[in-house]
Amino acid sequence: MTATSTPTAGELFRLVQNGRAESRADLSRLTGLSASTVALRVEELIAHGYLEETGRGASKGGRRPRMLAVSAGETIVAAVDLGERHMTIVLMNRRGEVLADSNQPLSLLDGPQRVLADVWDKVQELAGELPGTRIEGIAMSLPGPVDSRDGRLLAPMRMPGWNGIVVADLLRDITGLPAHVDNDANAMAMGEFVERGQSVNELVFVKAGSGIGCGVIVGGELYRGYRGVAGDISHVALAGAPPVICSCGRVGCLDVVASGAAIVDALRESGIAVDHLEDVLALAADAHPRATGLLREAGQRTGEVLATIINFFNPRVLAIGGQLATADAFIAGVRQAIYTLCLPMSTDLLEISVSAAGPLGGARGVGDALLAALLEPERIDRDLKDASSKIE
Repeated sequence: MTATSTPTAGELFRLVQNGRAESRADLSRLTGLSASTVALRVEELIAHGYLEETGRGASKGGRRPRMLAVSAGETIVAAVDLGERHMTIVLMNRRGEVLADSNQPLSLLDGPQRVLADVWDKVQELAGELPGTRIEGIAMSLPGPVDSRDGRLLAPMRMPGWNGIVVADLLRDITGLPAHVDNDANAMAMGEFVERGQSVNELVFVKAGSGIGCGVIVGGELYRGYRGVAGDISHVALAGAPPVICSCGRVGCLDVVASGAAIVDALRESGIAVDHLEDVLALAADAHPRATGLLREAGQRTGEVLATIINFFNPRVLAIGGQLATADAFIAGVRQAIYTLCLPMSTDLLEISVSAAGPLGGARGVGDALLAALLEPERIDRDLKDASSKIE
């Protein structure tokens, strides 16, 4: 909405969607439109299922206003957080409310076509539990770098056979629906931002699990960089790190010395039988000294990389999610490194905390991004125009 243009119905919808307006009076005040013009456009949005009235608000000296909200409607979006060995599925209405969720096993080694077909089958199964609803789009977060210009996966570390795949195109072919795809750390950063009421405009989110990634919120917006790989800290080489060879061909990258997969490998080399990161976390919960020590060391290594980001970016919140965030030793290591290496002026007001969004954060974040695209003002305006043309 520019200073010289007349706000459209779609732009009025966006003001309600982002919480800036709750009534017709708010819309008139924010846009400068007359009450009668606002009323006409709001009624049109209500008639076409975009907005609904939710009752009366508090009086400010006159009649109590009729409150407006995004209509939940009968359409839903499917949002999937794809992990190395599992997928988390969330079904959301247009308000971003979670209606159903599910966690299912999978293996990325099965290849993109089979995995995505399996995902779609599981999505439809879950949607079958919500009779009377219709899926209008599907979103997916992926454990690898995604080129924001064309949605192409860029040399993912633990996804053999996926490099160069445009997953959104494949999803559209399989489902016949609009699709949106992003990196998992970016999705989790957005999920955290939304969970915190979109009030933390400078936020760094670290996804610490089998791999390590990072998403950055700047000025209330996800910062992607030129190709969409901003925040990819997994290949930062650490001074003094063990000479472990990374998939990028270098040694000592953060991912191969501090990720969950690296900790599993280190325990196996010590003769301790573990298969997955869950086994490591179980050992640490029983105060196993080697597992606990490796988790703390991994946290310190991760904190060394994050310290540079904290000093440079000066965020208000550093949120840590993923399986490693459930380990106190890992979190303690991160804190120790940051408070040791960062300037006091960068940390005296810094909040370091475990993710508030929890295990559904990635799916919710990528789902919210899809909803924003599906409910863009321009798209709504086209829909209303097309509907009007059919009536004429």
